[in-house]
Amino acid sequence: MHIHAFIEEMEHLAPPTLADEFDIGRIGLIVEGREDILQVSCALDATLPVVRQAALDGADMLVVHHTPLWNPITSLTGGTAGLMREVLSAGMNVYVMHTNFDRATGGVNDILCDRLSLQDCSSLSLGAVGACTLAQGEISRRLGGNLRVWGNLTSTRRLAVVAGSGFDLSLMAEAALQGADAFLSAEMKHSVARAAPLPCIEATHYALEAPAMQHLAGRLGWQFIDDPPSLSLIP
Repeated sequence: MHIHAFIEEMEHLAPPTLADEFDIGRIGLIVEGREDILQVSCALDATLPVVRQAALDGADMLVVHHTPLWNPITSLTGGTAGLMREVLSAGMNVYVMHTNFDRATGGVNDILCDRLSLQDCSSLSLGAVGACTLAQGEISRRLGGNLRVWGNLTSTRRLAVVAGSGFDLSLMAEAALQGADAFLSAEMKHSVARAAPLPCIEATHYALEAPAMQHLAGRLGWQFIDDPPSLSLIP
């Protein structure tokens, strides 16, 4: 497949118009490599281990959710230089699908709803609210454990979910208006936890978003590269 046809297919799956304003210039083809795309690798993040594995797999394209080039570049040094050296020496393209894939049909938040078997879902401005029949222990198991609860959690029968860093008070208020009993997301801030109108369940960013990239890879016949952050608990 030619690179232009690949981009057209990706923009059909996750239209750039769905992205938040802060993603302008940070999604789509961010590193240009070979024109012919035969082998595609997919991951949540373009980390050095992911890039090296994609190169070993002979990938012409690496599709990720989070851009490795968030800030404007005026010099290439340190870790960014090392990462780009690996990408460019492999002749590999890098394509980013971020908040546009969060909102896309079959995207990040839809896959999170599926993973938790939510039913009768209604959309939030980001994320969704749905009926949850899982026990809290099963929710934890499906999200890889290590969940934290903020507030007095008495029910998850109607659960709001926002994949990634979604603990936002306006989203919580929106979820509360839709009858949510609890709010699930990642990366809670102290000030938000103190003001939250709903009990909150905190998972890891990776656990909430990586499943969508894995699902996308399986759907399109790509190679998914699993690279979760190292996490351990102090006994």
